[in-house]
Amino acid sequence: MKLGLMTAAFPGLTLEQVAEWSAENGFEMLEVACWPSGRGERRRYAGVCHIDVEALDADAVRGTIARHGLEISSLAYYPNNLDPDPDEREAANEHLRRVIDAAQALGVGIVGTFVGKDQWKSVPDNFEAFRAVWPGLVDYAAERGVRIAIENCPMIFSYDEWPGGINLASTPAAWDEMFSIVDSPSFGLNLDPSHLVWLQIDYERAVRDYAAKIFHVHAKDMEIDRDGLYRNGTISLGMGWQVPRLPGLGEVRWDRFLAALYRAGYDYVVSIEHEDRSFEGTEELVKRGFLIARDALRPLLH
Repeated sequence: MKLGLMTAAFPGLTLEQVAEWSAENGFEMLEVACWPSGRGERRRYAGVCHIDVEALDADAVRGTIARHGLEISSLAYYPNNLDPDPDEREAANEHLRRVIDAAQALGVGIVGTFVGKDQWKSVPDNFEAFRAVWPGLVDYAAERGVRIAIENCPMIFSYDEWPGGINLASTPAAWDEMFSIVDSPSFGLNLDPSHLVWLQIDYERAVRDYAAKIFHVHAKDMEIDRDGLYRNGTISLGMGWQVPRLPGLGEVRWDRFLAALYRAGYDYVVSIEHEDRSFEGTEELVKRGFLIARDALRPLLH
């Protein structure tokens, strides 16, 4: 397996600068943020554009990556593709298609994204919208030799996303439903074990059960604030007690999770997704956080 990182934690750096630092510090792959240039989302860890897919210079991007001896593991764009506002939904879906086009042009085989969700509707009602949107998007990707990897984050971190969160694809029950609707070898998971800790889902079993659908892996950890859980309870859906952390600083047993991936035959990237508030605010803190995660994971990756 190869060690990678998600570039969205470096909003102030160019792709060249991220690639140079990553290569110098032992990373092998980049998951490159591709939100719309100049009009990205307002939420944290989104809206970053390291490849402008609407003005793509594929030769320049390939040159930057090759010059530093790296590879691109996937292109990353995580919007709400089932937004209840039809204009917002279509804008997200249209940009996702442009990211897929860029992946084809760059020879990148995977695009990472969310399914999306209308936070005000039930899961069954959201699957009705899923049926209208996602078969066509997956077909669009498959025709271009690109696979879609859906991250399993519930996307409920604040009351802005209450009560249902804005990503449908967070549980095995949801995965089963979406894969029954879109039964395609081009549609799978970008599996992040931290969200499974939060949801009290066995991440080793998830690897066993969905091995054939794991296209990409996020490395993020999760700390459960026991006092916050006591005060808010599980009905708060994590607010007040789930704390994203860097690998090695939370509750994921990375030796067990990676052992499950090895057993399942997964041999691609483990991409560090940095969302740890203790290591943000300055470029140097962000870099320090990535190095902490690197040192926790590197002994287990070969």
